Amino acid sequence: MRRPLQVVLIDDNPAEILLAEESFAAFDHPTTLTGYLTGMSAIEAMQQPDAVLPDVILLDINMPEMTGFEVLNLLKADARLRLIPVVMLATSGEAHDVSAAYALYASSYMMKVPSFAAFVEQMDVFIRYWMTVRVVQRFL
Repeated sequence: MRRPLQVVLIDDNPAEILLAEESFAAFDHPTTLTGYLTGMSAIEAMQQPDAVLPDVILLDINMPEMTGFEVLNLLKADARLRLIPVVMLATSGEAHDVSAAYALYASSYMMKVPSFAAFVEQMDVFIRYWMTVRVVQRFL
């Protein structure tokens, strides 16, 4: 059996993290979701020498202390964290936001959907995709 998919969600909204935890719990896929309310708390946790690095990071763009773009920039500047795929999670589909995310080497850009049912479906597709893809740093 394959090990669980390790996902980190960085979102300043506790309700969004709770929603994600509930949707992940409904899946039959082996997954582990760890939520952080700030980018800095997530980065500090992942920089710990004994930290289990995630397979993928879901990163909200609109956060008050540090935007998702700023967090992404810090992740990509860290030699240990830069290879972790980062999927930007946003309410905005503005071309400048999408371009900014890819300019900072985001792996993907995903729009937040408005309903719980649609979110669960979106996360199911997300998990199925990332279950088939394994991260390079696991082999380094």
